[in-house]
Amino acid sequence: QVHLVESGGGLVQPGGSLRLSCVASRRVNSIKTMAWYRQVPGKQRELVAEISGGESTNYADSVKGRFTVSTDSAANTMYLQMNNLKPEDTGVYYCNAAAELVPGRRFDYWGQGTQVTVSS
Repeated sequence: QVHLVESGGGLVQPGGSLRLSCVASRRVNSIKTMAWYRQVPGKQRELVAEISGGESTNYADSVKGRFTVSTDSAANTMYLQMNNLKPEDTGVYYCNAAAELVPGRRFDYWGQGTQVTVSS
């Protein structure tokens, strides 16, 4: 079993910054992509940022230029540096790891989430 634990959330004023961390309990070679999702009550969980191969990244249009996703493979950790935060960034942020344990079959690991609140 692979466990993902997020941390770093909190309350911040608009324009502020936070850095989220996601630590995996162990390295799994079958994990192809790691990503950050966020969810607001009543709305579908949305992809915020993802990283593959430790270098290829993809971001939601709403966070491009403000958020940066990165990994530290030695520490089995993924980060999300969030700058110039806006109230609409508020939500529960979840760490995701997409694995292919069997060719052609995707399996997703999820963390429990960390709350990010951007408010004045």
